[in-house]
Amino acid sequence: MSTDSKQQRRLRRAVKTHAKARISGKPRLLVFKSLKAIYAQIIDDATGKIVCGASSLKGKSGKDGAVEVGVKIAELAKSNKVESVSFDRNGYLYHGNIKALADSAREAGLKF
Repeated sequence: MSTDSKQQRRLRRAVKTHAKARISGKPRLLVFKSLKAIYAQIIDDATGKIVCGASSLKGKSGKDGAVEVGVKIAELAKSNKVESVSFDRNGYLYHGNIKALADSAREAGLKF
């Protein structure tokens, strides 16, 4: 049995997903989720700056909140002239809220 905590295992997976997203050369859509909200940021690694960000802190929670954040981050990306990104799930499994955010961002016009 592993002695690593759940968070340590996620962080180990996150290092791998960060590396794969950085190799692509595109800005990356980084996702973080807490027990209360879900957050998304588009980061340009070439300049080391955050292009835009969105969260569900003031809106809905759960999958509805994730869908709202996906649509909002896609709109912000378009306004900042970012059309294509690399999806960085930050070590989280691709299901539930993470999948809902990604699907809604794709439907709103963001390519990844």
